[in-house]
Amino acid sequence: MGYKTRIDTDHYKTLGISEGASQRQIKQAYRKLAKQFHPDSQNKGATTDKIALVNAAYEVLGDMQARQQYDIERQLLAKEKLRDRTSRAVDSQAQYRQRRKRTTNDATIEQWLRGVFNPVDRLMGKIIKPLKAEVRALSADPFDDELMATFQTYLETCQESLERAQKTFKSMPNPAAVASGAANMYYCLNQLEDGLEEIERFTYTYDDSYLHTGQELFRIATGLRREAKAEVKAVL
Repeated sequence: MGYKTRIDTDHYKTLGISEGASQRQIKQAYRKLAKQFHPDSQNKGATTDKIALVNAAYEVLGDMQARQQYDIERQLLAKEKLRDRTSRAVDSQAQYRQRRKRTTNDATIEQWLRGVFNPVDRLMGKIIKPLKAEVRALSADPFDDELMATFQTYLETCQESLERAQKTFKSMPNPAAVASGAANMYYCLNQLEDGLEEIERFTYTYDDSYLHTGQELFRIATGLRREAKAEVKAVL
């Protein structure tokens, strides 16, 4: 089978099922999609490429031995990606500190607060604060298309806010006096980025572990945001 050369392909996502799905659920999902995407069907979205992806996914997941090997290799890949992410985070933190050392204190604290800290803090609040209510609303029925669409709209809005916050944060070097608070804000943005990535994975796998990981990353981000505000306030 060719799944070893395509281990980065998420067959579970292709079939629209969770990683804990039973073999029966896998077969049901495959039959539904095979019918939907068959080239002879009347569906506008039916293409040979899509049915090929569905067939490839079922070739692996429909065979218990192949699925077991696929899951093992995916776990190894996930661990490798986690190590890479951790390494990148350490490197980026070191680069961030180095940039701060090289930067002259051209910006006053007042300018930095007005141009960077306050707008970034507001954007982070727009991401963090609604999460609990959004998850509660979705929990009524995660498989309801309308509820899921609303939740995905929230995530899209969060992603837009995060991108604006990251861009704003980089727009002006922070004064040395608020370096500690700026560093925590930087780490907070990183946690939110990873958290949104995990929560988004939940929306197409329905695997609660992704949602729980995302919520934990948001919890860490909340603490970092609180520390950043306290540290900046202490120097004013």
